[in-house]
Amino acid sequence: MQQSLVQKYNIQGPRYTSYPTVPYWEPEHFTAGGWKEALIRSFRETNATQGISVYIHLPFCESLCTFCACHKRITRRHDVEQPYIEAVLKEWELNCALLPEPPVIKELHLGGGTPTFFSPHHLELLLKGLFSRAVIAPSPEFSFEGHPNNTTAAHLQTLSNLGFRRVSFGVQDYDPVVQKAIHRIQPFERVAAATDGARSAGYESISHDLVFGLPFQTWASMQATIERTIELRPDRIAFYSYAHVPWVKGVGQRGFREADLPAPELKRKLYEEGKALLERSGYIEVGMDHFALPGDRLHQSLLDGRLHRNFMGYSSSATQVMIGLGMSAISDAWYAFAQNEKSVEAYTEQVHAGRLPVVKGHLLNEEDLKIRKHILNLMCRFHTSWSEPAMQVQELPEIIARLREMERDGLLEISSTGLTVTAAGRAFVRNIAMAFDLRLIRKQPDTRIFSMTV
Repeated sequence: MQQSLVQKYNIQGPRYTSYPTVPYWEPEHFTAGGWKEALIRSFRETNATQGISVYIHLPFCESLCTFCACHKRITRRHDVEQPYIEAVLKEWELNCALLPEPPVIKELHLGGGTPTFFSPHHLELLLKGLFSRAVIAPSPEFSFEGHPNNTTAAHLQTLSNLGFRRVSFGVQDYDPVVQKAIHRIQPFERVAAATDGARSAGYESISHDLVFGLPFQTWASMQATIERTIELRPDRIAFYSYAHVPWVKGVGQRGFREADLPAPELKRKLYEEGKALLERSGYIEVGMDHFALPGDRLHQSLLDGRLHRNFMGYSSSATQVMIGLGMSAISDAWYAFAQNEKSVEAYTEQVHAGRLPVVKGHLLNEEDLKIRKHILNLMCRFHTSWSEPAMQVQELPEIIARLREMERDGLLEISSTGLTVTAAGRAFVRNIAMAFDLRLIRKQPDTRIFSMTV
């Protein structure tokens, strides 16, 4: 990749797990009634055909990883497990009471935090309580994020017995210097044991998460991490760019100096060389940051045009409704978003008072829905079309004008009816999507709120 393009397009920008992105929601126009109406409308449209997705946020961690930007609570007290599960099941009950029929769960993901902070017994109580009010779709996709250091054989078997067939292990980097800097000490042998244990328990898709751009990384250390990962042959590899946003998450992302981070030129090399190594090893790029072996469900969904993206990341289940449970969780009803209270205490207080714990949200207007489809197309298919009136917005000429320079740089090809991202442009898909982001363009942020795009 030309270094001049990296320098040119390495700006702050959203990762587009939603549109509008959270900083551009309009909470002043959001109401609980509007959210409930959108949820019921979308549920009626798709529950019988698509089913729904459920995301459960399990926020507790025993120690702080200094690269992490997630909403979490650091504690070694495991007596927090039972009360939190009771609150989540109460929230689920409140959601189900709104719906005209039992939800059909097509996709379920346990995220965090550290889901395996919870004991297998408590996870089983949580999931059986969830399933008691729902119907399980044929061939569901149940997955969880596992910490290699505390994901036990009992965790893997308990969740497998409940229908889980995919697990994602957070590896990040194997270099001991990098691990010390990010406070994430886990030897290769521990990851290998967790991976082998998952295969023995019947998991069909195992993913390893790697991060480039972490402090003290070099190409030699990154190459060694990727090569060791390939030894274990996970079905998927997420190769994320470290999102350095200490102005958002504060001290948790200041466990190292700015000078310890790779320079932009090196960071780009880590990605470019890492991507080439993955592809030489048989992995196929699927969307942004994700690679899969041929035949994996995520890769198949890309070939079939069913790849989807939401607050959980990329998914092979294109559901219109996603209900987020737990503190800080975000729900998506296609026509509206809603986010829960961000502290455990406020969240718990709301649900036990019989109220949905929503603290803010956004009701999408007609323009939002059109732009959302364009950005979803770009992020999942590297192509979008405006041939149909339903995909046209008044500012389309201005959007095309903004794209022309990227076209001249070889990042995309524009026709009279749409655009296609080139192979060279895939690394800049966030920048391309930003040309469509009318809310970002109309109201540029006053402060830094996004990570760098490159």
